[in-house]
Amino acid sequence: MDDRLAEIESRYAQVEAEMATPKVASDPDRLRDLGKAYAELGEIVGPFRDLRAVVAQAAEARELARDGADAEMTAYLVEELERLDAREAELRAQLEALLVPKDPDEGKDVIVEIRGGAGGQEAALWAGDLYEMYRRLAERHRWKTDVIASSPSELGGFKEVSVEVRGKDAYGRLKHEAGVHRVQRVPVTESQGRIHTSTATVAVMPEAEDVEVEIRPEDLQIDVYHSSGPGGQSVNTTNSAVRIVHKPTGIKIECQEERSQLQNKEKAMRYLRARLHQIALDEAHAKEAAKRRAQLGTGERSEKIRTYNFPEGRVTDHRIKHTSHQLDDVLAGGESLEGFIDELLAAERAAQLADDDD
Repeated sequence: MDDRLAEIESRYAQVEAEMATPKVASDPDRLRDLGKAYAELGEIVGPFRDLRAVVAQAAEARELARDGADAEMTAYLVEELERLDAREAELRAQLEALLVPKDPDEGKDVIVEIRGGAGGQEAALWAGDLYEMYRRLAERHRWKTDVIASSPSELGGFKEVSVEVRGKDAYGRLKHEAGVHRVQRVPVTESQGRIHTSTATVAVMPEAEDVEVEIRPEDLQIDVYHSSGPGGQSVNTTNSAVRIVHKPTGIKIECQEERSQLQNKEKAMRYLRARLHQIALDEAHAKEAAKRRAQLGTGERSEKIRTYNFPEGRVTDHRIKHTSHQLDDVLAGGESLEGFIDELLAAERAAQLADDDD
């Protein structure tokens, strides 16, 4: 990392020198481009120079502490070294984050899709638990959530549910939640107290703008129908529910959460754009092995990423071999879930830096 930082500092000095030349001063376009590059490089060079100063100060403090003749001074130097070491770690973490290539979808809102997998009714209940986990996490971050489409189960939970999550860092914090979430517990339908294993699948899709995904009107089949609830009973008597089929891919989106047909159509189109955008992302990732490795797994729906073991109160993320024994806090969207997210993001940064160094 230090070699890359030195190269960036060298480039920063070159840009600074070029900006001062008369030739560039008389070329507004070139000056603007260089000014932008200078500002971007400066975001890295500033902390790098701070880091170098801190390392030098720490080396000097260690040298003085070796003398040990003055007990009061030695105690002060030990405290100073602790402060400098903490500052060095903070700056290195900041620089690691700055060196990681920015994800083009960073900063976007997302659609989180949760589907019950193996396990029948218990899988639907588990999908409902995961929905609540992410809803509570969203509350902690003051993100807004809005259910786009849902298929409730008769005993509770969802056969599937899709929810928009809007807010700062929503995509960045949730992107590694994609995959198969496995639960081991005694289902409510189990009369003999035996532990069962069930699964639910989570997909995390960045919302796409119109300009990112081209959808031709002739490729769509749009139908309207009466909304219905669990068991098929009618919810209202107007044709407010919307079904959109994208003919080229066969993707079918149904939305009946709103009373207005227009609102349901708008939601369904946002969902369709996100699905098509995710297909394009998956195709690109399949062609970029290094990028896929940096994502800590493929992110495919078939990949088991995490196990929630109720008898032991344990949650294990299989990608980073991280375990928490705070199951209740994880399911409440608390600090323990944030811990998994932080560890995953740190592993992603490390993998990306390793790829850049190859």
